[in-house]
Amino acid sequence: MHLRLIVPPDRCDRVLDTLVDDPRVTSVVRLPGAAHRPKGDVIECDVTREATSEILSWLKAQGLYEEGSVAMAAVDSAPSRNAQAAERAAPGAPDDAVIWDAVVDQAYNEAGGSWVYYVFLTLATMIASVAVVTDSAILVVGAMVVGPEFGVVAALAVGLFLRKGGLTKRSLSLLVKGFVLAIAVTALAALLARAVGWIDVDDVTAARPLTGFIWRPDKWSAVVAVLAGCAGVLSQTAGRGNALVGVFISVTTVPAAGDLALSVALWAPHHIGGSAAQLGINLAGMTAAGVVTLLLQRMIWRSYLRMKRRVGARVEA
Repeated sequence: MHLRLIVPPDRCDRVLDTLVDDPRVTSVVRLPGAAHRPKGDVIECDVTREATSEILSWLKAQGLYEEGSVAMAAVDSAPSRNAQAAERAAPGAPDDAVIWDAVVDQAYNEAGGSWVYYVFLTLATMIASVAVVTDSAILVVGAMVVGPEFGVVAALAVGLFLRKGGLTKRSLSLLVKGFVLAIAVTALAALLARAVGWIDVDDVTAARPLTGFIWRPDKWSAVVAVLAGCAGVLSQTAGRGNALVGVFISVTTVPAAGDLALSVALWAPHHIGGSAAQLGINLAGMTAAGVVTLLLQRMIWRSYLRMKRRVGARVEA
């Protein structure tokens, strides 16, 4: 990870010496007086992913979060010998380390809510409703990919795990408001489509061999939701965002919302209960799985570090 720090002048020497002396840090650069808001020296360095959380905690204790500035970005490639030596000095594998400050910051960003989030969720739900009418599995997949809800679900899991009440409330509120709006707009569109003769209740209640699973949740719905929640949170904490597309395609949140909107608009009571249950099972399963995944990651990493310290102490003895 690449860190860019703005350090108040009275702490610059201490921060610089600490970073230089840490074998897990390399490419340390100091630019005296380069920062103007906030004022201070700019220090840049590359830190192994395994050491980033520890170093960030120390920097926070030095007051850089309040009186200075901390920014970080992933380094895609660092082929130099110095970087390789720093990596060897850090215990474990990079993917195993969780940078908690980054996870929390991303969670707050996801839970912030924006008109883009509402638009994407509404569009995804409308695409899902068309998939129900046409019994199109391809459109179901498209709706799943367009849906932006997993980031908010992951933020909810982070809030619950770290006991951050504000983050938990914001995430839960955004999920509820987003799906209520998406379902309401889709239902209004369905009423308009029925008024002009494009659809009727038979389009919802008829046999749908390709999309009937949307309103018929079963034990496998819960299993897939749990597995997808684990994979999604793990991909975010390990910096493997490319796995999220598979997570989007796995869960039946947006398709269930689209089916629910149609069922309400065209009044298919039996489908209302099934699609609402599918939506609830997926959201609850992903959230619970996310909390458990975060717990296991913290437990495994801490156990590994304790084991490494014991081994190191024995070697020194």
